Amino acid sequence: MTPLLTVNLLRVLFVTFCAAIGATVSAELERTMWPGLVTGLILGLVVVLIDRLLKGFSLRAFSSATFGLLLGLLFANLLMASDVLHYQSETTQWTARLIVYAAFAYLGMMLAMRSNRDEFSLIIPYVRFARETTQHEPLILDTNVIIDGRIADLCASGFLSRSLIVPRFVLDELQTLADSRDPVKRERGRRGLDFLNQFHHSREMELTIHESSSDDRETAVDARLVHTAKLLQARLLTNDNALCQVARLQQVPALNLNDLARALRPMVVIGDEIQLSLVKEGREQHQAVGYLADGTMIVVNHARPYLGKTTTVVVSSALQTTAGRLIFAELKENSNAYSTAEAVRKIQ
Repeated sequence: MTPLLTVNLLRVLFVTFCAAIGATVSAELERTMWPGLVTGLILGLVVVLIDRLLKGFSLRAFSSATFGLLLGLLFANLLMASDVLHYQSETTQWTARLIVYAAFAYLGMMLAMRSNRDEFSLIIPYVRFARETTQHEPLILDTNVIIDGRIADLCASGFLSRSLIVPRFVLDELQTLADSRDPVKRERGRRGLDFLNQFHHSREMELTIHESSSDDRETAVDARLVHTAKLLQARLLTNDNALCQVARLQQVPALNLNDLARALRPMVVIGDEIQLSLVKEGREQHQAVGYLADGTMIVVNHARPYLGKTTTVVVSSALQTTAGRLIFAELKENSNAYSTAEAVRKIQ
């Protein structure tokens, strides 16, 4: 039974229990159960409605609001204990007291809910709340990063958390892609589902399907991902730069897999020897082009005869462009001949 189905079942049982209690009380007092049955049913539905309205309100936020409320009422009480309104009429004092208490209570709750735990040390001197940490902080996955598949090795190696959360709407999106008539989309969807099955059967990873609310189905997937990460106090893992920036703007911790790939990209310096497969012609007649494993393009001079082969090249220069890093290289044999000629010239 899914968590969402369990919650709905509990709601139905609660409303039924309220109706039964109302009917029992009404039958004892008025000899008829219908007024109490209707009243209990209405009260049960009202409680369930309040529960749905408070679905995004966490216990941590409630604790902060309660602390802020008490603090605001304390300051309001200290203010009203003074003789500021002592010579005013009873009506004026009552009105001012009501306004002050309401204003301070509201401001206290709002300030407390906006503050983090570290800021409470300013209010309570010498007291600092310990930061909660878990060994495996959960990660919420979006559709693209599941299809990417690189997270499997990262989680297995311990570089990322092994506790993975996939929202139900992400799973539905993968299912839609897998059933698409477009062969490219269908292949992407099936690839993502295959990776999820691997995660599910892996002993090194803990995969959880989060049952999201059905009320926000019209909301964009990216917005729902950010909301879910904020609700579950989890980090968002994606390879979408725009989604990562939006999440960080909303104070949601987000990890971009592309940032990790760029950070782990091997540094190529002048003089390095590389085994390179030359796959296409360069812009100049004598040039051939190959690619590193991370997609960096290397242009090799005087290598057109080696097109379609793998050969050893020596890095001669590098250029940073708007499209990325462009590396120039020479064939190793040409590089050795050039170095020998240069040495002979210097001796002469």
